[in-house]
Amino acid sequence: MTLTIFSDDHYMGEALKEARKAMEADEVPVGAVIVCDNVIIARAHNLTERLNDVTAHAEMQAFTAAAEYLGGKYLKECTLYVTLEPCVMCAGAAQWAQLGKIVVGAMDEKRGFSQYAHNILHPKTKLVTGVRAEESVRLLTDFFQKKR
Repeated sequence: MTLTIFSDDHYMGEALKEARKAMEADEVPVGAVIVCDNVIIARAHNLTERLNDVTAHAEMQAFTAAAEYLGGKYLKECTLYVTLEPCVMCAGAAQWAQLGKIVVGAMDEKRGFSQYAHNILHPKTKLVTGVRAEESVRLLTDFFQKKR
């Protein structure tokens, strides 16, 4: 059996699929996947409207699913792919989970964690930004234009 190693671009594509599911459900189109050992172990999208829960961000849903899959709360060997820069709450949760790497699509200039707390991530967490950013921005822009 041959193991195929996928790129950040590939996994961000999977997160974008989740963002589209959110959009179809009239949720802010943010999607996330968590990958461990080249396997997607969690998929999620925003559920704040459906669950009437301000904490039901895509990242938070993915962290819970990944921890359940692994049987532990630490995600040191995992990578989060998320279409929009995490907010302070989600970045804080990533810090507590000791996430190994975060790959971000679009930056969030209003509510992204980097606007408020540069050192909020775990010191060993690697951060990559701008992967398929244009697609991520386009989804968000289309969603909010339809709302107006």
